[in-house]
Amino acid sequence: MSQAAETLISLLLPEGILDYFELTKVDKEGKMLNIYLQEKNIAPDGHQHQDLESKGFFPEVEIQDFPIRGQKVALCIKRRRWTIKKTGEIISRDWGLIRKGARMTTEFGLFLKGIFG
Repeated sequence: MSQAAETLISLLLPEGILDYFELTKVDKEGKMLNIYLQEKNIAPDGHQHQDLESKGFFPEVEIQDFPIRGQKVALCIKRRRWTIKKTGEIISRDWGLIRKGARMTTEFGLFLKGIFG
């Protein structure tokens, strides 16, 4: 993706979301714009030095976002889960911790935390 396209996309999506999610697809059905995002395979905070294996994704969640140029917008988000190889424990990113950082707006972090826990 070109730098110009990435800049434009980052302005249309909630602040900081592209730090954690990859845009995989966009489709338009009538007046609905569906934006598909998939969590990047980046180890969650506190687990960077553990031997992790990506174990796929949780079921996709659809979140209504602000309209863009008269189009209703749905963010279709797939969160990743990992297994700690040594223990077999399943983990996922803690959105409460992300919210406390400066990379994502507090509002959007609270929103994700409310949906994903």
